[in-house]
Amino acid sequence: MPDNNRAPKKLSPRQQQELDVEIEFLEGLVRRAPEYVEALQLLGNTYTRRGRPTDGMRVDEQLSHLQPENPVVHYNLACSCALTGQMDRAAGALQRALDLGFHDFQWLVRDPDLQRLREHPAYQRIAARLRAIQIHIG
Repeated sequence: MPDNNRAPKKLSPRQQQELDVEIEFLEGLVRRAPEYVEALQLLGNTYTRRGRPTDGMRVDEQLSHLQPENPVVHYNLACSCALTGQMDRAAGALQRALDLGFHDFQWLVRDPDLQRLREHPAYQRIAARLRAIQIHIG
């Protein structure tokens, strides 16, 4: 499942410091074990929570190479692309997530990370596909 807490929020100085410590720890783990998927997932999410979506996207891209068939990895990449303003890439990654079986449609249509994508014309094809899937399974 996607991390429902990825969207950056206003953080107190203490929260920022705690996230910075977490990032430093996770970066150390990933330096020693660059294919440690769970550490990469946590690092990407923590970067985004800290307001560093470009760094989160870099990690999500790495994960998409390590786990090319994982729909949640591609979903998170779509979120990172949307947060960094790369809407065509976001739409492509979201489409890939759906092709691979991503099915948390209720979260997808309200995920704040995808808000800008939902306002982009590329999302209309995805929305049409979601409506067709819901009609088919509903």
